[in-house]
Amino acid sequence: MAEGRFTNPVTATLAGVKDFFARQELASKLSDEDRADGLTILITGANSGLGFALAVAFAKRGGKVIMAGRSKIPEAGERVKKKAASEKVEMRYLDLCNIGSVHKFVQSLVRDGIMIDICILNAATALPGSRMTGAGQDEMFQVNYLSNVLLTQLLLKKSLLKLQDSADHSEILFISSDSHQGASYIDYDEFGQYFDYGVSKAISNYSYFKLLLNTYATELSRRINHLSVKLGVNLICPGPVHSNIVKEAPWLLRMILKGIFWMVFKSPAKAARPVVYMALSPDYAGTTNEYLHMFNPKKMDPKVYESQEGKKLWSRSMELLKKIDPEYEAYLG
Repeated sequence: MAEGRFTNPVTATLAGVKDFFARQELASKLSDEDRADGLTILITGANSGLGFALAVAFAKRGGKVIMAGRSKIPEAGERVKKKAASEKVEMRYLDLCNIGSVHKFVQSLVRDGIMIDICILNAATALPGSRMTGAGQDEMFQVNYLSNVLLTQLLLKKSLLKLQDSADHSEILFISSDSHQGASYIDYDEFGQYFDYGVSKAISNYSYFKLLLNTYATELSRRINHLSVKLGVNLICPGPVHSNIVKEAPWLLRMILKGIFWMVFKSPAKAARPVVYMALSPDYAGTTNEYLHMFNPKKMDPKVYESQEGKKLWSRSMELLKKIDPEYEAYLG
């Protein structure tokens, strides 16, 4: 059985508290000179929390921001416009629980001739237990991992992400979590299989699915950039964020965690800063498969870099998509 780093919400939260007080090596490197003028930035899960803060930050820096989410449309977008004093903001519906929604979202970008310079895969969910999607998958697995695979594959196949000889401001940026460190090897007996579980396994799965995501991102970078960097594929853990990600936890646990979040975790606006830095700074132009833990360069779990693990995960992910996605052949076959 797959195992994540944590199975207890208190232990996981205390690790976040420790991160909150850690030294931030590159914190002074983010500059007002790091601009997004002329760039189109796609942010998933942008209707609230970190995604919303990122939308404000990139719009303030001159970027055209596409906010993808499944709620608060168009209200969240109007709030971003007001906060950023920018009209270069739009919202589009995207529900990562629904494979058809991912296809329709990409089709809308193709229809409107939109090219993406920076794609920030921020959307994630933390649930108190298992829940099945319409595709027969566990919701946390589909939202936090599989739909990100599908979305990146579609964006690449439809040539919506700019591939170039120099990867200056051309990037996919995966929002990850340092909780992936220490998760188990991928369990392919579980992979793509739905089964019931409760709070402890849900907490474990959150970090385990981040290990899957990081392994996929590493393999994606390996395949795209095997000769030279054509598209940066980088990853970042923004650290402990005071967000609404625990909104579906049991009431008492939710109240306890929200209290801790409020007292010591970073606001989404502060947590957005290292993400903006990695996306826009010349320090990361032309780089790929780099990982930041907040403002600290770091290595991911060693399992993430194993090429055989990456190849196997890629193959099994494509097999699963072929099985559950009726449009697979038309797009990815």
